[in-house]
Amino acid sequence: MRTLDWSSLDEAGRRDALARPARRTEASVTDAVRRIFEDVQARGEAALNDWCVKLDGAPPRRLAITPEAVAEARAAVSPEDEAALKTAADNVRRFHEETKPADSDWIETTPGVRSRRVWRPIEAAGLYVPAGTAPLFSTLLMLAIPAAVAGVPVRAAVTPPGPTGQPHPMMILAADLAGLDALWIVGGAQAIAALTFGVTIGDWGLPKADKLFGPGNAYVAEAKKQAAALPGGPGLDMPAGPSELMVIADRQTNPTIAAADLLSQAEHDADAQVILVCDDDKRIEYILEEVDKQLADLPRAAIARASLNEGRVIRVKDTAEAAEVANLYGPEHLSIQTADAEALTDRITAAGAVFVGTYAAETLGDYAAGPSHVLPTDGAARAFSGVSTGAFMTAMSVQQVSRDGARVLGPVAARLARLEGLEAHARAADLRSAL
Repeated sequence: MRTLDWSSLDEAGRRDALARPARRTEASVTDAVRRIFEDVQARGEAALNDWCVKLDGAPPRRLAITPEAVAEARAAVSPEDEAALKTAADNVRRFHEETKPADSDWIETTPGVRSRRVWRPIEAAGLYVPAGTAPLFSTLLMLAIPAAVAGVPVRAAVTPPGPTGQPHPMMILAADLAGLDALWIVGGAQAIAALTFGVTIGDWGLPKADKLFGPGNAYVAEAKKQAAALPGGPGLDMPAGPSELMVIADRQTNPTIAAADLLSQAEHDADAQVILVCDDDKRIEYILEEVDKQLADLPRAAIARASLNEGRVIRVKDTAEAAEVANLYGPEHLSIQTADAEALTDRITAAGAVFVGTYAAETLGDYAAGPSHVLPTDGAARAFSGVSTGAFMTAMSVQQVSRDGARVLGPVAARLARLEGLEAHARAADLRSAL
């Protein structure tokens, strides 16, 4: 991890200190995704099959979540594993049920003119669940359950075959807990392309999604971006690429815990990024020593080391400056492990999720606390929120006007329309006023 002193950096140096890994925006990634999209759009099933065989090592397939498939998966895991998964699913469902947007009451802005805001689920959601180097069945819960709570009729969940070619048993159990009837075993940019255009495969197929959800590697993130840029293309939940974590520490931070949190994100992906922000040189030294010590016996040490090469240590003068750095970076995950953690949280304006204090491990949020762990990356937290029930819904304004209301407000609207040079607008208002 590169160590930088914030106060000694000029504007360009500060931009470089907070830059994401270059691979996320490499031209080769953009070009590869474009080729996949053009091919799937032109050749449909044949192209999807070819790309899946080439990149996943297997053709795409639909795995039905039948009682038999669930029973087989259940037999492959321990009762304790299944109980943990159910606890996580219950917490995710409860949180999203409690935070589901509600239709507003009628608001009368002028006598006889009233409006309200109502929410409706989208028709088809494409849910991307990573499983290339690790089977993220937790992501399936974090996407499919909020979509179900929102009332989305079509939830198409796609996931790569993974190293074994078969979904992890916990992925099947997670799909069952989320109420899905199938999983589509297809990953990467080709899965996003299939959800963008809709692809028929034999007697089944992937639907054209109205909106795409889920995190992924650089190729998946780029695919979502290209999908949304197409005319009539799907909407996006947010930019959700490789994982990132910023830890704000001070002289009272537990070095063992801070190091464990940094490594918990570094082991995700070589493109993941971790940043330590601290105002105490000795604490920085202790934390980095702990990182090296814990890294030694980590099963995914090679991946973590690759990620740490893109990591940063930023020395700041105090925790107030640390908050400024956090807001400039806009981290996906922000862990505040300082003596004034709660007060410092009030200074944060841009983060996907904030974990406050020593006990609030980011890992708890990843798996079981309740809020979705699908969060904006690459600084998008300055403008986007994490996945919620509302992300699977759209809001409409509904307006009702009485005769008296039209007579009062019609002349106002007509006058403003004529000032803008829109005579037909004005006449439509005048007609109501005259009824």
